[in-house]
Amino acid sequence: MIETLDDLAVLTNYSLMDSLNCDPDATPDGQDHAPRQVFSGHYVPVVPTPMENPEYVAHSYNLFRDLGLADDFAQSDDFVRIFSGDLSFAPAPMRKVGWACGYALSIMGTEYVQQCPFQTGNGYGDGRAISVLEAVINGHRWEMQLKGGGRTPYCRGGDGRAVLRSSVREFLAQEHMHALGVPTSRSLSLYVSKTEKVRRPWYSEGSRSRDPDILVSEPVAITTRVASSFIRVGQLELFGRRARKNEHPQALEELEKIVLHLINRDYSNVIDPTLAMQDKVVALAQEFRSRLTSLVANWIRVGYCQGNFNSDNCAAGGYTLDYGPFGFCDVFNPRFQPWTGGGVHYSFLNQPVAAEANFHMFCVALRPLLAEHPHCLQKLNEIREGFAAAMQAEMEKMWAAKLGLDKFNPPLFRDLAELMMQTPVDYTLFFRELSALPDDIGPLKKSFYKNPDGLNERWSAWLNQWRTLVGITNSENVKSAYSGEDLSSQMKQVNPKYSLREWHLVPAYQQAAAGDYEALRELQDVMTQPYTEQSQHIEDKYYRLKPLELFGVGGASHYSCSS
Repeated sequence: MIETLDDLAVLTNYSLMDSLNCDPDATPDGQDHAPRQVFSGHYVPVVPTPMENPEYVAHSYNLFRDLGLADDFAQSDDFVRIFSGDLSFAPAPMRKVGWACGYALSIMGTEYVQQCPFQTGNGYGDGRAISVLEAVINGHRWEMQLKGGGRTPYCRGGDGRAVLRSSVREFLAQEHMHALGVPTSRSLSLYVSKTEKVRRPWYSEGSRSRDPDILVSEPVAITTRVASSFIRVGQLELFGRRARKNEHPQALEELEKIVLHLINRDYSNVIDPTLAMQDKVVALAQEFRSRLTSLVANWIRVGYCQGNFNSDNCAAGGYTLDYGPFGFCDVFNPRFQPWTGGGVHYSFLNQPVAAEANFHMFCVALRPLLAEHPHCLQKLNEIREGFAAAMQAEMEKMWAAKLGLDKFNPPLFRDLAELMMQTPVDYTLFFRELSALPDDIGPLKKSFYKNPDGLNERWSAWLNQWRTLVGITNSENVKSAYSGEDLSSQMKQVNPKYSLREWHLVPAYQQAAAGDYEALRELQDVMTQPYTEQSQHIEDKYYRLKPLELFGVGGASHYSCSS
């Protein structure tokens, strides 16, 4: 059991800083907080800016258990200081400096540099995310990163802080997604400053404005996220672009090093270390395609929309990363998009297309490594061209599982999607009610936001067709090899009872800002058991339709990226 910083310190192993290139223009002491261009190197040493007067809000009991950390450790002075940004007293071999990384940006397969303040792409990256620790715990490598840890050279003029509102959202969402069985970064801890505040654009009470309409002063917070690595597709793109343009003498070498580091961090169990470099690159593309297609199908399975799925928000390890303007859908809508800046291209059912664009840029970044190996380059192109078919296969497998079918049935699904949109229905409630194998449409109506009488006959016909396909002719006659109870149980492991709706989150972070963490902690408990039948009180509170008066309300139905 890890109970002290000294216990944790002996497990540290800084593979990124020890095996990759440091920015040659960096300051050795990590006092590097002003925006500037970073022309080469994989990381910049940065000392986090400690948060004033930190107070404990929450920690992940599940992740602490997975890591062998004592729960009391989360509220100890030493732990609070480290994970609110104060590394000054870190015991050796823990280091007193963290690191930030640069990356490139592409949107739907188009390269951009405009978001870089220097218009070159050399000033874009971890603007307020600072990794402070790498440790090998129980045979697994974990990187711990402060979100809101202060300014870095990539801050683009920002203050380097995150507010409590966005930090609560990310803290709860990461652990909810893990409990849903969706690959994701994890939440370690959440602390808030009792005195430090920053101003952010946000929505006035009840505002139906599309964009924030007021400036609000919000408490500063730091949440620590944990993953095997934080390497993004955009990170590979940065080094791929530099190698392609031969921007400096070490450009190709730096690309090779970051790719090998990614393999060591996230793919060492599936890519043979004895392979030649060009064969490792091909194997990496194949494995990442498999992970990314599975990931996005899982997002859609649980009703999740990333909101901003640029390549810099796409983890190269194939898991969910960067919970900014994300959302879980209430009403089923293929074009559901919680982020006001996201557009249709990043909407709910367009995420497979967005994923393909990110995978394309991933492959483009790898190409310079295969310039002298045309056969491998051809293999890479074939893997890239096969993305759409692989994605479609994952989607069909996912829809079949949600419907309890052995095989995807396109006509049945088309009819269902049309009915779900015309009614309309609540995505989570509908599939959970269907998982109970209803005899008639009565239970399904719990998920209906309206009760259009004209559709009842079509709903009944659809349900009867579905019951026949899954092997149920009536409530007591099951023709399949397993019982109806088995089928229901199987479907309930695919279709969660609870999903983290924005209208659940709003009162949690509003009360937290006033120093009351009870709603947040209840939500954490409920949403880390999303498939479990819970108390009647919890069901009445969280397993219900979104209140109609909240539709169209800024901050509860849509939001900017302000955080």
